[in-house]
Amino acid sequence: MKVITDARDYLQHRYILGMRVDATSYQDATERIIDWAKAGKRGYVCAANVHMTMEVYDHPLFKQVVNNADLVTPDGVPLVWALNALGVKNASRVYGPNLTLDVCEAAAKHGVPIGLYGGTPESLSAFTSFLSQRFPNIQIVCKIAPPFRGLSFEEDEVYTQQIVDSGAKILFVGIGCPKQELWMAAHKQRISAVMLGVGAAFDFHSGRVKQAPNWMQKRGLEWLFRLIMEPKRLWKRYFKHNPRFVLFFLMQWLMQQGKSLKLGGRR
Repeated sequence: MKVITDARDYLQHRYILGMRVDATSYQDATERIIDWAKAGKRGYVCAANVHMTMEVYDHPLFKQVVNNADLVTPDGVPLVWALNALGVKNASRVYGPNLTLDVCEAAAKHGVPIGLYGGTPESLSAFTSFLSQRFPNIQIVCKIAPPFRGLSFEEDEVYTQQIVDSGAKILFVGIGCPKQELWMAAHKQRISAVMLGVGAAFDFHSGRVKQAPNWMQKRGLEWLFRLIMEPKRLWKRYFKHNPRFVLFFLMQWLMQQGKSLKLGGRR
């Protein structure tokens, strides 16, 4: 099997408010991640939503981190709509928690060891039990729940060495955006694994946090469900980012339409 080394060479992609988003699928993303892991590739995958898009828009350094990822999946439905509007008509959602399960299933099938970094000891224990029951052959060789604060250099060194020594070839990182993306970029050259930023996937699949119903997810209303569930933590994020995303993307789309009309008029 040919190993794909650069998603941008083989996938359609668009820049949404300056952030690269790849038109991948669950099957395509899973196959790439497993191939990279079996080949010993170091890299990281971002699951992009509106929050990440606006963090990229607001912070040039974070933009560089995301755009340098090996794969950026359209995790949020609004990004799928944006890809469609920018001419990628076959774009589909690749939701981080669902991709997590697809990759775990494939890792169990191919004997690829995985590691978990993030969450709490309780959520990791529950998530490990869930994975072991669902995929009996899965090899979970590393489980680390770092504290919810900045790490000292010594602490980071200890955790990084634990991951390296475990032999994990796929590492799921669930410490939230933008922290997890910054962490993956900073550790890319130190950890011989494919890292996936999966946000709250550990808590979703362990049953500690409820996911939005499918009908809300399909209509791009997952943000509303999460806001209702965690208003104190999330209201600032959604009220700051969502209206700006709609406005700024509309401006981007209108500018693209204007350029298309000009080019069409020159023919």
